[in-house]
Amino acid sequence: MTTDLVLLGSTGSIGTQALDVVSAHPGRYRVRALAAGGGNPELLARQAATHRPDVVAVADAEAASAVREALAAHGVPAELLAGPGAQADVAGMLDESGVVLNGITGSVGLAPTLGALRSGATLALANKESLVVGGALVRAEQVRPGQVVPVDSEHSAMAQSLRSGRHEKGMTSPVVSGRSEVRRLVLTASGGPFRGRRREELTDVTPEQALAHPTWAMGPVVTINSSTLVNKGLELIEAHLLFDVAAEDIVVVVHPQSVIHSMVEFHDGSTIAQASPPDMRLPIALGLSWPERLWDVTTPCRWDEPASWTFEPLDESVFPAVALCRSAAAASATHPAVLNAANEQCVAAFLAGRLPYLAIVDVVAQVLGEHDGVREPVLDAVLDAERWARRRADELVRSTH
Repeated sequence: MTTDLVLLGSTGSIGTQALDVVSAHPGRYRVRALAAGGGNPELLARQAATHRPDVVAVADAEAASAVREALAAHGVPAELLAGPGAQADVAGMLDESGVVLNGITGSVGLAPTLGALRSGATLALANKESLVVGGALVRAEQVRPGQVVPVDSEHSAMAQSLRSGRHEKGMTSPVVSGRSEVRRLVLTASGGPFRGRRREELTDVTPEQALAHPTWAMGPVVTINSSTLVNKGLELIEAHLLFDVAAEDIVVVVHPQSVIHSMVEFHDGSTIAQASPPDMRLPIALGLSWPERLWDVTTPCRWDEPASWTFEPLDESVFPAVALCRSAAAASATHPAVLNAANEQCVAAFLAGRLPYLAIVDVVAQVLGEHDGVREPVLDAVLDAERWARRRADELVRSTH
């Protein structure tokens, strides 16, 4: 059976690897639409020439002419949509038999996430920010259980491990009668490029150093977030929302080898872990085919060769971002949105040389501390909180000079 697919963020890291998975399984997926920001017209046109979508969408209206020329040069007759709402438009074009993979980076992924859910399509979610920013809204828009399938490797690991026991709550877990058997979720972290450093050793960190992740090849924002452990904190919020497990029952441990992608601890003392090489094609493939597994997505671990895995506690005195995110998840429905928005502004300022590395989390913490919060937000309240957080973060960044 062929599954219709809409791919959002097609020219990014998640998008390009998703198309690798599609190409490796001919006949399994029909790419109905490709969407991207518009900054790489040639790559987008090459993807369209290979996969022949009906529609190509770009968020940047000013990129439309360059994308149109590139599509014409590659002989692609697809309809072109352009503008801030284009990705949300294509996200809603399928029905319950299709899959929308949201690989957009940043909170701009919220509107496409909501559009995909309203359509009834399965949402393979790699855009953690849309859930962090609009968790209550995302929950409200689901039209059926299990409609959201996580693509982050950690949350994919948890979803796989949760199938080993009863867990009646959460957005992605199978609904089984009976009391939940889950005690805790264990979220693993590589530790990033500064694992083992003291806080004073991070005073003069440069963007080049922070972008040198030891395990994963990702976009710049996610890579900086991984170095500060903000990314892990956002993943904690995401796990809390996806699986309806209290934030205090999600623990982060450092696992430098990145082979155990996360674990679930059950009440009887058992812990179920998912292990695989650090290859994002595996959780992407599961997101596209859940709960079925595709063949030969990646090379499995070699159990007949010597190997060692280590686990370490997170040093929260050096990396306070995880605790900050845990407190945001408990504070109100809009605190995570404020945290994410402030962090996006601070990361941009750091990459531009306008903010010291250690000030990223410090400024985010100050913005978060000034936010009163809204318990039951509507979309306008979330967007207002985001706009305020960006303005306040920008003010604080300017004050550091």
